[in-house]
Amino acid sequence: MWGKWISCKVPVTARGQFSAAQRVWSTISDQPGLIGQVGGWDPATDCAHLLGLWTDAEAYLGFMQERHDAVSASNRQSANYSAIEVATGELVLEMPGETTLPRALERATLLRVADCRLLPGRQEHFLDTQRTVWAPGMATAGGMLTGVVTRLEADRYLVTTLWSSSTAHQRYTTQHLHALRSGAALDSDIQSMTGHALPLEVTWRVLPEPQPCW
Repeated sequence: MWGKWISCKVPVTARGQFSAAQRVWSTISDQPGLIGQVGGWDPATDCAHLLGLWTDAEAYLGFMQERHDAVSASNRQSANYSAIEVATGELVLEMPGETTLPRALERATLLRVADCRLLPGRQEHFLDTQRTVWAPGMATAGGMLTGVVTRLEADRYLVTTLWSSSTAHQRYTTQHLHALRSGAALDSDIQSMTGHALPLEVTWRVLPEPQPCW
């Protein structure tokens, strides 16, 4: 699978226009290879963040070549943000939760993101702790629908988890997070980390069209 992480700095006065433009991306729901896209506002900043997921790099590149520019021109979204950062990469790990990834993209109300820069040579240990510490620990907390880890650069990994509710995520942060951080020995792997807890905007959600059953 292939992931895309988008961060847009949006002036407060342009939020309404940005949201309206974001809704236009629903027109790509019939694009081959789309697994889904979700996003929301970061309550701590003036940024909007979006996570897009594709079956593979070829499907994503096909979309970029065939349709991206036309949709972007039609909704004029670029007029509503002052800066944008886009990063893409391969999904290197799935973190099982209460449901499948397509179903989680449909049901989730909150996206938890950890944007991690790793110390040299720590990639293998970092991924191992995601498998053996973080994934089972979050599953035990309840409400974690599923998660994925995307390698954006050689030393940059994006850990994203989809949650059924903000209440479930808050319970996880207060009752489980501290012990998991200790067990994962974060300081031995991570040079820097930026976190986001994004309440998902329902109208920004882009899901693939259901396939007909013959």
